[in-house]
Formats: sequence, structure tokens, C-alpha cells
Amino acid sequence: MSENVIRSGAAGRQSAGRHRSFISLAVLLAGLAVLALLWGGPLVGLSAISFSAHMILHLGIVSLAAPLIALAVALMPAGPLAGLFGVRSAVAASLFDMVVVWLWHAPALHEAAARNDGVFVFQQASFLAAGLLVWTTALSGRTIRDRAIGGATLFGTFLHMTMLGVILGVTPRLLYSPSVCTGAFGVSGVEDQWLGGVLMATVGALPYLAGALVLTGLVLSDRMGPQ
Repeated sequence: MSENVIRSGAAGRQSAGRHRSFISLAVLLAGLAVLALLWGGPLVGLSAISFSAHMILHLGIVSLAAPLIALAVALMPAGPLAGLFGVRSAVAASLFDMVVVWLWHAPALHEAAARNDGVFVFQQASFLAAGLLVWTTALSGRTIRDRAIGGATLFGTFLHMTMLGVILGVTPRLLYSPSVCTGAFGVSGVEDQWLGGVLMATVGALPYLAGALVLTGLVLSDRMGPQ
């Protein structure tokens, strides 16, 4: 009888593993589909003349595609990245993301990416790398400590993205060349810049805050659960 119980338990674990692998693959494909839609759609062309279109493209990569791909990795049964990240890695991921985001929104670099295809490709690749690094660091942990670190990582990213978005959204003068802020949604010039800033501070930053709150909730739940 005990042998049957063992076999039943092994079969259950295998079934759960297959189910988890299926979900992981589905989430990964969703993330890749988002990237394909973003990079194969009209936003690429519009981002050269519209700051708000650029921002939608940027935020779609780091706040939608990247977390989906990172979640797919975290859901893999073997948890291939679990245990690879600690405080130092989390700090490095946060700093790398902040440097990438703030530098590419400096007027000179943003305008260079808008006018040169090679620079644009490098910009987009660095956005994806930064997003994947932050989200994978945050979501791949398995212990209470890992989740606490992940929550702090996402909250730090939320803060710096909100700060940059507010700066772009309230600055009374146009920071970029008028040629890259001609607008695409019924606005132009400084209004295009403001719209981009508002999108970053709200739509783009909120997924990081939501992720931080979920991880914090898991940490508190684990700590208050049965001892």
C-alpha cells in the first residue's frame, strides 16, 4: 500500500510539473508576442517623431513584455534562477535600470535614437535587458528573504520611474528637439512631452508598484502563517 502511495505522489508531482511547464510556456509566448507587436507595429516609426509614442513603446517593453518573460522563467518547475540573486544583485539591477532609463531620456541620446536606426536598436535592446534584469531578480526568488528583496527592487524602480515621469510631465518648456516631439495623438510640442511623462509616471510605473505590493503581501503572509 505504501508503494502505491509513493507512486501516486510521484505521478501527482509529475502532473503538477507538466501543468507548471505549460503555464510557463504560455506566459513566455505571451511576452514574446507583446514584443513582436511592439517592434513590428507602427510605434517604431512614430517614436521617431513623437515622444509619447516612444514612451508607449518603452513602457510596453519594460512594464508588460519583460515581466511576462520574467514570470515565465520564475514559473519553470526547476526554478533555474532561484537562489542566484541576493542584495548585491538586486541593487545592481536597480542601478542598471535607473542608469539605462535616465540616460536614454537625456535629450542628446533620445534624439540620437530617434534619428539613427542603429542607436534606436541599441536603445530598445537596453530597455529590454534592464526590464528583464529587474523583473527576473524580483520574481525568481523562493524564500521570504528573496521575495522581500524583490519587492524592494520593484519599489525602487517604481520610485525612479515616477520621478522621471513627473519631471517630464511638469517641465514648462520643451526639453527635446521639436522634430522628435511633433506628436501623434492630437498633441504636439511640449504637450507631447507632458503626455509621455504622465504615461511613465502612471501606466509605466504602476506595474512595479503592484509587483512590489504583491511580493510584500507574500512575505507578510509567510511570516504570519503557521509556524
